[in-house]
Parts: sequence; C-alpha cells; structure tokens
Amino acid sequence: MAIVPVIQSAVSAQIKQIYQVDLEPASITVSETKPEFEGDYTVVLFALLKTLKKKPEELGNELGQALVAGNTALFSGFNVIKGFLNLTVSDSWWLQFLKEQYNNPHYGRQPRNGQRVMVEYSSPNTNKPLHLGHLRNNFLGWSVAEIYKANGYEVVKTCIANDRGIHICKSMIAWQLFGNGATPESTGIKGDHLVGDYYVMFGTEMKKQVKELMEKGLTQEEAEKEAPIMKAAQQMLVDWEAGKPDVIELWRMMNSWVYSGFDITYKRIGSDFDKTYYESETYLLGKDLVEEGLSKKVFFQKDDGSVWIDLTKDGLDEKIVRRRDGTAVYITQDIGLAEVKQNEFHCNRSIYVVGDEQNYHFKVLKLICQKLDIAGADGIFHLSYGMVELPTGRMKTREGTVVDADDILEEMTREATRKREEKENEQGKPSGLSADELQILDEIVGTGAIKFFLVRVDPKKRMIFNPEESIDLHGFTATAVQYTYARTQSVFRKEMYTGGEIGADLLPLEKQMIISLERYTDIIRQAGDEMSPSVIAGYIYEVAKLYNTFYVQHKMLNAESDLKKELRLQINQLTAHVIKSGMSLLGIRVPDRM
Repeated sequence: MAIVPVIQSAVSAQIKQIYQVDLEPASITVSETKPEFEGDYTVVLFALLKTLKKKPEELGNELGQALVAGNTALFSGFNVIKGFLNLTVSDSWWLQFLKEQYNNPHYGRQPRNGQRVMVEYSSPNTNKPLHLGHLRNNFLGWSVAEIYKANGYEVVKTCIANDRGIHICKSMIAWQLFGNGATPESTGIKGDHLVGDYYVMFGTEMKKQVKELMEKGLTQEEAEKEAPIMKAAQQMLVDWEAGKPDVIELWRMMNSWVYSGFDITYKRIGSDFDKTYYESETYLLGKDLVEEGLSKKVFFQKDDGSVWIDLTKDGLDEKIVRRRDGTAVYITQDIGLAEVKQNEFHCNRSIYVVGDEQNYHFKVLKLICQKLDIAGADGIFHLSYGMVELPTGRMKTREGTVVDADDILEEMTREATRKREEKENEQGKPSGLSADELQILDEIVGTGAIKFFLVRVDPKKRMIFNPEESIDLHGFTATAVQYTYARTQSVFRKEMYTGGEIGADLLPLEKQMIISLERYTDIIRQAGDEMSPSVIAGYIYEVAKLYNTFYVQHKMLNAESDLKKELRLQINQLTAHVIKSGMSLLGIRVPDRM
C-alpha cells in the first residue's frame, strides 16, 4: 500500500483513540514535507482544529507523540511547525517497501476498477500526410489512454478519419488533371504524401486561375467562385454525395493510398486504435436527434426553417444545428456520433483530444448532448492542447508552415546519429554495437526525443519544438532518461541482486531514492486525474537525476558491506522498473545500451 494512505489511516485511528472522533482517512491532508523542514511527510492540522477543538501546537504534539509511540514500525520521529505536523517515516518501513516491490515490473499499476474510458485522437484529413500537430495529438492521446489503463480502467482508443468533403475532392480533381495515372507504386512516393502533393497542386492551379480571372475584371471573391478547378471540385463533391460510381471508385483508390501511408507512420510512432470511424459513414448522423430536440423543445426553428439551440443561459450563444435547406452542420454529426459511440462501448468517460481552437465547439457539444439526455453526456471531456511550432526554417515543409510528421521523424533519427557519432569521436572509442543495432538505437533515441519533448509540457500550453534541444544528453530529455536506464542495466551486466538481506538502516541518499520511487503509484494517479503525461515525464526525469547522483556518490558493486551492496542493487532494480514503466506510458522505449 502507498505511504500516504497508510499515514492517513494511522492519523485517523489515533484521532479516534485520543479524541473519540471519527474522521475519514481520505479527508486528512498529507503531503511531502518541504525540503527546508525535517521530516518525510506532513499532516496539515488546520482543517482538524475546529472539529477537535485544539490549538495547532497542542494538537500537533499530542498527535505526533501518539503516532510515534503507537506506530514504531511506521514513524521514528516528528516535529510541529505552526499548523503542520512533520512526520519522519522509519527506515524499517522503507526497507520493507523496497523488499516487497523491487522486483515487481508492474509496480505502480492498479487492478481493474470496472470502468471504461474512450480516448479519441489523431483525426486526420485524408488529403495530406500527418504533420507535426498530429504528432503532439497522437502522443498525448495514446499516452493518456495508457495512463488510464495503468489506473485500472478499460480503455477504448478511437480515431475519426475526415475522409469526405471539398478538401478531399480538391486532391482528386488535381490527380485527374495532372496525375497521368500516377500511383504510389509507379512514383515510389508514400501514398499520403502523393495525395498531399496533388492537394498542393490544386492550390497552385487555383491561384493561377484566380489571378487570370481577376485580370479580366473579376473581384477576388468572384474569381474564387468562378475558377474552373474550384467548380470541378464542387461538382465532384455533388457527384460523390450522389454516389456516382467513377467518383466513388477514385475516392476509394486515393483514400486507400492515404491509409496505407498513415499506417506506416502510425506504426513508426506506436499509435494504435481499437476502432476507426469514418466521416463518410457518420456525416448523416444526428438528423433524427434534431427532430427529437425539436419535440423536447431543446431546439427551436426560425422563420427560414433553420433549427437552432439557445445556449445564452449557459454563457454561450445561439448555435445552428440544421440549415434552412435541411442539411446538417458539423456539430450535428458529432452529436449523432457521440450517441453511436456510447451505445457501442458504454463508456464512463469520453475524451476528445483536439487542439484548443475547438474549445467552443466541445463546450457546445457537451451541453447539447446533456440537454438531449444522451447517455454518457456528462462524461464528455475535451482534452484541449496548444499548438506546436518550430524555430523558423528548422525543417523541410510541404505546405507553407506545415511540417510533415515523416520528415521530422527522419530528421530526429539523423540528429540522434549525429549526436552519437559526436560522442564516440569525443571518447575516441566506438560503441561496440553492430550497424543494425546502431540503426535501431538511433531510431529509438530520435523518436523518443520528439515524443518526450512534445508531452513534457502541460497539454494546455503552446510550445516550440527544437530538435537539437530535444536530444541533449544533459537536459530535460528522453535521451537523458534513456541513458540513465542504460546505466542501471550496465550494473546488472556485472552483478545481479540476490534477494537477500539489505540491512536495517539507510543513508540519506538511499532513503531519498526509495522515497522517490515509492511516489510512482501516486504519480500515475495524478497524471490520470490531470490527463497530463507531463506529470509522468517530469517525475521520471527527477528520478533519473536523483539516481545519477546516487550512482556517483555510492558504490554498488564495491559497497562497504554485502548488506549495502544488496540494498543498492535492489534500489537499482526498482529504479530500472520505474523508469521503464514510466517511459512506456509515454510510448518511449529504453535501450539496454547506449
């Protein structure tokens, strides 16, 4: 059991014994003692004063004395600072914890709790490749899903593919005009990149035609409407919605190229989905719910026939849910899809990982679902995240400032190779790994670097991704953590723990290491509560930093006694488990050698 609930239960029991007052253990605030004070954990007394009718100093001393006297295996001392009771946990408790958990690769993870969570992420358009923004989206969504699993939830990972609409038709028309039958096989170009190239060609041709029309006297707005290529794309959309066979066949062929390309990228970054929904199959959803909303007076109809919802009392405004011509708007299908997903999976919570430009949309979606009494509506949550940008000119781009995911992943692997070769040259010796092993290592380090960099920041914050900084061996990076894990494994290549006795006392750094590792369970819980992989990233990095200090200051294999050697080898093992487990929650592999 984690130390904080143990302390809460001990305090609750002593309060009942001394003052005959029943308090729920969870209601007692316990936190880590601040570094400037003596002790390991602090009980906040202020909330107890009114109930127990005691002054802070008096309560702290009475409670502290009783806790130490009645729980010698748990507490070895206490002190009171104003309204805070600082408790020192005995070495025997920490040693017992280490003995029980040091060789538990599942340490920190909770048993199934019977609840189910859906996490929807990625949601690409099928007219271009995944880009840098999709990487942050995928890394956040996948990691949040894994963190929920670690907290005992059953998790369903979903994706919605935006595979219809005018943007898809633009790529299709450009391929017809300029493709000459090109395919990924005939060109050697990855499918999603090939389709994306035709989307760019559409834009280039569109600008050319608009310019020519404006030279003939049309305004820009008129020229954009009259451009032949735009008219052709709009007609193609009409033909698609009418089910015209040759258009549907072209649409299926080009989308299949894109999906094959996406699959390669998803495999490389480790993203996976239990269910993919397609907008081409969901865009008509929600129409029946509009009629239901009208009958329930959740929606109202204007004179022109359009249907709206009034959310002014909820601090928003009026929102259209059906146009006057009877066609649905984007949020209508989202309402319908929310109902479909809930009926299919019956989730307690449904998390949408979408950029912060959609904050308003998801407020409206949740409110409408709640007002329509759609099951699971209260569990809708928008995991909003800030956009990610690059230092100017750092990377190759295909569309303006949009950076392809594949390009940046390749750049990161090259950066990992460059850094490794620099280090080898400085040290004057090769790594001893084969060419294949080095290729795998550089991929692990490069991909891990961008993942860690993109999730180490609170999701709500916008950020600038710097490839060189992300792979610094001495910074707040995956590379630094990976190197620390490799260091733990280098110890075990020389000697393993035996599972024997580990002594009865702890030096300050030994105790600090165990205390830090014991927090892992609570860190996983906190990361789930906050839906923030950055909590895991920050914690794992601090564990790695502390371990490196411990490694330098305390000998392991040549320890001062066999008891100390075994103790430190067990600390080494639990450190390795925690780092590997924590990094796996971020989707990052840790190599045994670097």
